[in-house]
Amino acid sequence: MNTPSNIETLVLGGGCFWCTEAVFVQVKGVLDVESGYCNGHTLNPTYEQVCSGNTGHNEVVRLQYDPSVISARVLLEIFFGVHDATTLNRQGNDRGTQYRSGIYFTQAEHEQVARDLIQEIQADGVLGAPIVTEVLPLQNYSAAEEYHQDFFERNPTQGYCLAVATPKVSKFRKIFADWVRR
Repeated sequence: MNTPSNIETLVLGGGCFWCTEAVFVQVKGVLDVESGYCNGHTLNPTYEQVCSGNTGHNEVVRLQYDPSVISARVLLEIFFGVHDATTLNRQGNDRGTQYRSGIYFTQAEHEQVARDLIQEIQADGVLGAPIVTEVLPLQNYSAAEEYHQDFFERNPTQGYCLAVATPKVSKFRKIFADWVRR
């Protein structure tokens, strides 16, 4: 496979990283998805530390993508389409600051794309409530433990995956069919 020279990175927090990863590994133009933690105050936290809520970290996925195939805007449209950006520190039954909705950028252009899209979605009123997604520079990122990587792919019949990740993947495949990797 030829690796593009202009790979870009976007980090997204949309609840449990198993579910968010399960969606984005299927997106055309996304080259790599890594589950991790960001924007907390502890260096290289463990899953248990993050789950305690005491580190300030968010469970996230780091997307590396080819902008000649898919734009940051389309990635963010998918992001807003598959998670609830209107609930503070919560996705479904997952509660805590580690499950907050967040967009963490490494390029100023991504911040502007995110803020413009949020403003458009808010103006349209399609979500029925204010968006609580934080848009911040990426800080203190670290990869999650190996057993979290590709979790849905390796454990598709695990209860949480069936109940939470599978519906998100199905929603993505239905709403964003043109962006499903073939």
